[in-house]
Order: sequence, then C-alpha cells, then structure tokens
Amino acid sequence: MIDIEPLSATQAQPLLAALCDVLQGCVADGASVGFIDADDRAAIERFWQDKIYSLASGDNQLLVAYQQGVIVATVMVGFSAMPNGRHRAEISKLLVHPRARRQGIARRLMQQAEQLAAQQGKTLLVLDTRSGDVATTLYLSMDWQIAGSIPLYAESTEGVLDATTVMYKVLA
Repeated sequence: MIDIEPLSATQAQPLLAALCDVLQGCVADGASVGFIDADDRAAIERFWQDKIYSLASGDNQLLVAYQQGVIVATVMVGFSAMPNGRHRAEISKLLVHPRARRQGIARRLMQQAEQLAAQQGKTLLVLDTRSGDVATTLYLSMDWQIAGSIPLYAESTEGVLDATTVMYKVLA
C-alpha cells in the first residue's frame, strides 16, 4: 500500500536521511535531477536542508509517498515569489526510488501535486524534464503540453550534456 502525505518543515527535518536516500537512489540510477555524483551525500543533504527551509517559509510544499512506512518517492510544488507569477507553480523533484518504480506512484504524486496547486489558487503549472526521459510520457498522459526544449541544458551522470523539455499544464 502507498500512502501520500504532505510534510511540513518540522515533519521533514527528522526524515532528512530518508529523503536523501530517495534522491541518492535516483541519481545512482542515472536520473537527471540536478546531481551528477550519487556518492556526494553532503551535496544531497545540503539540497534537502535548503528545501526543508523553503517549506518553513512557504515557498515550497513537499509531498512524499510511503511504502511500508518508508519514504520511496517525493514531489515538490514551488510557488512563485514574484507578484506577476502568483497564479503559477513549478513541479520539481518528482523522484521515485528505483526499487519502487512501475507501481503508479509518480502518477499519484503528480495528481496530488496538481490538486495541491489548485487548492492554492494556481492556474498554471510548469516543469522541466530531461528530453527523452520516460517521465515525458507520464506528463503527456496527464495532459501536460510541451512548450519547447533547450539543448545542452544539464550534465548527465555520464558526463553528457542533455537537452531539457519544458512543459506546462493549465488547470481548470
């Protein structure tokens, strides 16, 4: 059974190691999620500490998926701080640990993230993903649209510069 819950900064802090484990597992599996060295645990911990801080400030909200009481997946919903962007949110760090994939967890997290954004009055969602990744198929199946791509955007775990695809979804 998969349980999905939002985490506050206070709830997330004691779960730092579990959050790092998910991110580290994804990077080790080759995911393009901002990191190129799965063994750089210090960088991964710094990332999550920064994100936990952003939960406290309200700039982001974090949803996690539990399987048998263990965090196996995450997604962040980031809110624009600029007055002209109050209507939009950015989806990021949709991470599913390799051992928990192919179970519909990413889809459920995305559905919850979209609902959360709509509840906050957001009418436009944006994200980017490595061009050609399987995640693109998921997003397209959920009515996301491709805005375009940017070549040579991010270095992969193999040292290759990959393109990114920018996507959006208008919420009803």
